[in-house]
Amino acid sequence: MPYTMHVPTKTLFGAGMLNKLSEQQLPGKKALIVISNGKSTKANGYLDRTEEQLKKAGVDFAVFDKVQANPLRSTVMEGAAAAREHGCDFILALGGGSVMDASKAIAAMAANEGDLWDYIQSGTGGRKALANKPLPLVCITTTAGTGSETDSGAVISNDETHEKPGFVDDALFPVLSVVDPELMLSVPPKFTAYQGFDALFHSTEVYISSMANLMSDMYAITAIENVSRNLAKCVKDGRDIEARTKVAFGNTLSGSAMCVGACTSEHSLEHAMSAWHHELPHGAGLIMISLAFYQHFIDKHVCDDRFVKMAQAMGMEDASKPQDFITMLAKLQKECGVDGLRMSDYGIRPEEFETLAKNAMDTMGFLFQCDRSQLSVADCVDIYRKSYR
Repeated sequence: MPYTMHVPTKTLFGAGMLNKLSEQQLPGKKALIVISNGKSTKANGYLDRTEEQLKKAGVDFAVFDKVQANPLRSTVMEGAAAAREHGCDFILALGGGSVMDASKAIAAMAANEGDLWDYIQSGTGGRKALANKPLPLVCITTTAGTGSETDSGAVISNDETHEKPGFVDDALFPVLSVVDPELMLSVPPKFTAYQGFDALFHSTEVYISSMANLMSDMYAITAIENVSRNLAKCVKDGRDIEARTKVAFGNTLSGSAMCVGACTSEHSLEHAMSAWHHELPHGAGLIMISLAFYQHFIDKHVCDDRFVKMAQAMGMEDASKPQDFITMLAKLQKECGVDGLRMSDYGIRPEEFETLAKNAMDTMGFLFQCDRSQLSVADCVDIYRKSYR
């Protein structure tokens, strides 16, 4: 069970940790603060608090506030141009997974010539290597969903080609991340659930993948326990700081789990869905296909013991069969109020399934290689079909 351990990010974890930002050794003198195109970061005072911390540290800044829920290539290029225009020497991501992912790509393109797609390694990407080191990145996460604050990957959409591939480079690890559960108290119940399930699935995928090892198992099973046993509490009462902290902890562990292990094709299948339907939240798409996806591998009996252990981690202490995991997953979805999600509500149609399956394999095919049983296009279509409502 060999693995390579490389997670160089310094992480400040815990309630109130944003207040410690000014005491840290920041990687530059002027930051481009990257936030979403929504209102929450400003309305909740998180931007003001971050700016005040930078002022205390003697760091200047400019703000780029155009990142979408599924960040686009064009937005990344606009952000990179803003970083150069304002003379910024590092990037500060303040937001959820989409903001952190966009910030990684902005950091890369602010220091490199050409277009982001020149450096994408799959699909229609140019497959070039980065010539210059990206600008340093600081992440302040306001959600518990992607683990992007502790990994070196980003997912960016190209709305012209309907692709949503990964963009991964060791130089994209944040130099510093702040995980402050106080910043997550304002996330609405629906998005708390979507983000929490994304974090959960990162670790369930890592745990059943062919790349699983002693280190990834340790991260993943602990993350599964913390997220699954506390997510419904966060959905019910968003001000529950103890539950928020435990879900945030599980999410951060999930980010590290992906660094020493690997996700599976569940993420590829969803990225194809939201690449074609940008209004679909990533976590919601994962929830939609999850029961059919995991049932497929349970039916293949590729790792029965691991499904049993996940069910036990989720709270069924007497779990003894793989199907118990499906029972616990369905139970958690119902408790979080997301068991009724429908593909059709986001414009997805059955006649698209084969196109989506091929898109998933073309743009994020490397995750299919991490499945313990290889999926065919027909298998992918079947998973979509069984998930469709």
